[in-house]
Amino acid sequence: MKPYKACSCRDPQTKRLLGKKCPDLGKKGHGGWYARYEAPPSAEGKRRQPRIGPFDTERECKVELGKVLGTAASPKAHDERKTTLGEYLERRYAWRKSEAETGEGLAKSTLDAERETIDLYGKPGLGHIKVVDLTDEHFRELYAAMRKINRPEEQGDRSEILRRLKDARATREGKRVHSRPIGESRIRRVHAVLHGALTDASKLSKIRPDNPCDGVWRSKGGKRKQGRAKPLLWAVERVEQWEKTGVVPAKVMVWTAPQTGNFLDFAEASAERLYPALHLTAYFGPRRSELVGAEDQHLSLERGWLHVLQAQADDELDDTKTEAGWRQIPLDDETIRVHKVWHKRRLEERLAWGEAYQDSGRVYVYEDGSELKPEYLSSRFRILIERYGNIRAKAKEGWAVERIARKFRTTEAAVEVALRMVLPPIRFHDLRHGAATMLLAAGVDDKFVSEVLGHASVAFTKDVYAVVAEEMAADAVRRISAFIPRQSRLSAVSAITVPSGG
Repeated sequence: MKPYKACSCRDPQTKRLLGKKCPDLGKKGHGGWYARYEAPPSAEGKRRQPRIGPFDTERECKVELGKVLGTAASPKAHDERKTTLGEYLERRYAWRKSEAETGEGLAKSTLDAERETIDLYGKPGLGHIKVVDLTDEHFRELYAAMRKINRPEEQGDRSEILRRLKDARATREGKRVHSRPIGESRIRRVHAVLHGALTDASKLSKIRPDNPCDGVWRSKGGKRKQGRAKPLLWAVERVEQWEKTGVVPAKVMVWTAPQTGNFLDFAEASAERLYPALHLTAYFGPRRSELVGAEDQHLSLERGWLHVLQAQADDELDDTKTEAGWRQIPLDDETIRVHKVWHKRRLEERLAWGEAYQDSGRVYVYEDGSELKPEYLSSRFRILIERYGNIRAKAKEGWAVERIARKFRTTEAAVEVALRMVLPPIRFHDLRHGAATMLLAAGVDDKFVSEVLGHASVAFTKDVYAVVAEEMAADAVRRISAFIPRQSRLSAVSAITVPSGG
């Protein structure tokens, strides 16, 4: 098994290969390095001694020999030394699809996501490379190329791997796949598929002794892991400070019940088309991806519930974020009323669009019936918050209600709602946090709140929201106490501030 040097020169008389006996092997650059090793016997029981090479240096030959000897005990490893990653991904996908057809395997949405990973990233990026030759650098290069797609860096990069990825994404059913930049969450999902495939190649198929994907994702060294950001309530004092400085006190902020109600009144008075989605989020806190993924067949206004069975975080439909996310949300009378109005509006839009209408089967859709992009919901929310603040700014300048309504192309009723109170900024996802907080502050059972929100455990719900729920309850009590005048309180104050005669 010791490496040796040989060449392809032939004896001028016998025409036989000289191999290791060539007199010119001592010359620089002549010949190459080879090695033989003992492989498992063939099916007929015959001895096998495969040869590897040629290599430019003895060191390269020894390195490759070490890799080969790591799988020498497995006949399958030798039979599949030429298997490429693309071939193995297809074979593995066929296994998993067959399992799913029996009802014991993966969900269809998960298989569809894996199919997309294979077609858009796995095969175009690394599919031509043999499984035994893959290293962690191959995967780092793939993910680096993915981060450049649909970004300015894409234009100046002429690497082959990026070209293949762009070609694979060029068209699917006549349109470019995913016109937005690829986020880290998607790259991690692609990595999960590839890591799983290489784990199977190592542990099940025995093609190689290790998984080259291991260690590709590393934690940030030297930095202490940050805990989950817990929400803070937009109490009166914090709102006043924000108005003075413009500084938001925490990453996750939650509106009080009056603030939430005022925003919903504003959105409804503004005739915001997607008000029903905002209403449902503020009341019961479904995730944005769950709203976009909700289908008509999962919503029953007669029985008053919405089944959350799937989600669409990016451009493809998938399972909910966690197993606990698969749940049923009960709907109150007001939410049912809002969605009956929404259903009527959608029917009117269907008639207006006629044959051009695209029936996606989703609850929340664009006017033509096509499925929403998740970011569109957030953008509509941001537009409403910005308009709310601009209305108040114009009112401070002395503008009349009618003039403000014309300026922002909204209703006078919406302007009057915006003038009721200050509305500090939050993110769309913070509506979910607000729903959890208000449910707890209203005294709803912790387990029910956890189930409605789709949390993994009641302990998680209490850990994240208990403090801010208590703060909301205390804030409500203080507001009530300050709002209701009491003669006994005034008498007590007088007794303290006015000195007695004598």
